[in-house]
Amino acid sequence: MKESSQDEARTVVLEEVPDYFMELSEYLEVLSNSQRLKILKILEKKPKDVRAIASEIHTSYENTKKHLDKLISTGLIKKEVGLGQQTSKGVHPVWKYSLVPGAMEALVRNLGIFSNMRINLSDNELKKRLDDVRDAVEDELTGDSPMLIVLGGPEDGKFFLLQAADIRVGRVDPGHEDRYSPENDILLSPEYSSVSRVTKPHCILRKETGKWYIEDRGSTGGTFLNSTSLLNKKPELLHDGDLIELAKGSASAKLLVILPESSA
Repeated sequence: MKESSQDEARTVVLEEVPDYFMELSEYLEVLSNSQRLKILKILEKKPKDVRAIASEIHTSYENTKKHLDKLISTGLIKKEVGLGQQTSKGVHPVWKYSLVPGAMEALVRNLGIFSNMRINLSDNELKKRLDDVRDAVEDELTGDSPMLIVLGGPEDGKFFLLQAADIRVGRVDPGHEDRYSPENDILLSPEYSSVSRVTKPHCILRKETGKWYIEDRGSTGGTFLNSTSLLNKKPELLHDGDLIELAKGSASAKLLVILPESSA
């Protein structure tokens, strides 16, 4: 398959906006600490109090509390009153920390979007930090699995792991579940009504010789890769950070491509 050059189309060029980049820098600073990533992993299982978390990450109560406060500032975790362990003096209320619903999906989504930007800075410190944080998140939390993340609409933030060599992409098709694979195909909700039903897929993804390709399958609304319309049944190479659009308009679907280097 022939690789097409879409480097300029698949990136977003940003001018320096001091407030934006300051907030981005603060966000990355919070996530650049390996202890905080371990805390996120621990809280995936169930809510825990400070002492339980401190015991698992092998640090002091005070340091753990500082890490938790930083993670709360990003909106990734929350704290609520819970009950502590039974003691001779009874049970006392404690603060228990848990992941905000959808937090891990939002984290992967945010880093994926940031990585798709050309950041115009006088030095590359912020870009390097972004790359380092994304590598660390993949190592600690998400692994090296390639995935697509939904951007916008009722399933915003949902991600689909690319686990098969051939994957159909489309809207669910009630009554025809026997004609597609819920485990391997990418199924979008009925609200994305401009997307073709998966039984006659809007597009397909295919992995060949370690690379991923996308191919429109004659969809009514069209398939767009970084705003470029794909020709019917002509495969195009996918890159990390690419944006796939299935049709246009309010009932369309946007999918962000995440392809870690080690997944090739």
